[in-house]
Amino acid sequence: MKLDANGVKINIEHPKEIDKAKDYVLFLHGFTGCAEDWFPVFEQLPDKYNYIALDIVGHGKSDAPGSASNYSIESIVNQIKFVKDHLTPNKVFLLGYSMGGRIALCYASVYPDDLKGLILESASAGIKNDEERQKRYEEDLKLAEFIETHTLEEFIEMWNDQELFNTQRRFSNDKLKKIKKKKASGSKIGYANSLKGFSTGIMPPVHDKLKKIPLKTLLITGELDSKFTGINARLSKRFFKAKHKIVRNSGHNTHLEESKRFIEIVLNYLGQF
Repeated sequence: MKLDANGVKINIEHPKEIDKAKDYVLFLHGFTGCAEDWFPVFEQLPDKYNYIALDIVGHGKSDAPGSASNYSIESIVNQIKFVKDHLTPNKVFLLGYSMGGRIALCYASVYPDDLKGLILESASAGIKNDEERQKRYEEDLKLAEFIETHTLEEFIEMWNDQELFNTQRRFSNDKLKKIKKKKASGSKIGYANSLKGFSTGIMPPVHDKLKKIPLKTLLITGELDSKFTGINARLSKRFFKAKHKIVRNSGHNTHLEESKRFIEIVLNYLGQF
């Protein structure tokens, strides 16, 4: 189903029929991902909630506008706000992975009253240091240029070759090929503009807003992802109320690499409400 959010069509997926009597859990994917990435997780979840996955602008079946302004955090948050309000007037749980986690965190800092709970998988609160953030932004612009001047297959091959995703090399060649093929079926304009509009380098850091988010927050990282496990260990102390869970034998994408443990942690969290 596609919803027109201020001129940008946002695709949402819900494999099961919506039951308005149940709470909603909204899932946000990472960069180069899509809503369908969550389907294997949905298949293992109990029929207790409405599970909704969004294609973030520029990804999946959502629009990939030519203007980078549609990819600013203000625009993305408002697009998700539109979807949330269309689905229900009630509070929802928001779960985001990596880029989707940064978006979920920004959403929570703007619309905390919309949320019943917040789950962040391998996310960050942005880069506080101005020089480091500028350097990262320049790197992201070069990455966007690479996307625009190469095939998506070449870009995805280079993107997945990062140290951050080394732990996924445990997968079979067939599984890796399927993952890369799906990512390469995305939009060059969408991926490039996502970097121009909402890369970690351009994202306004929200560290100072964490204490003001009055939500019970769950942080999830992989044991083998030392960078984000360190980031989240520090972040957990800055929230109003947060718990940090580390998934053993997993890298950056815990819901893909160790889905059973990821689901166990999420369900334990949801069961507290």
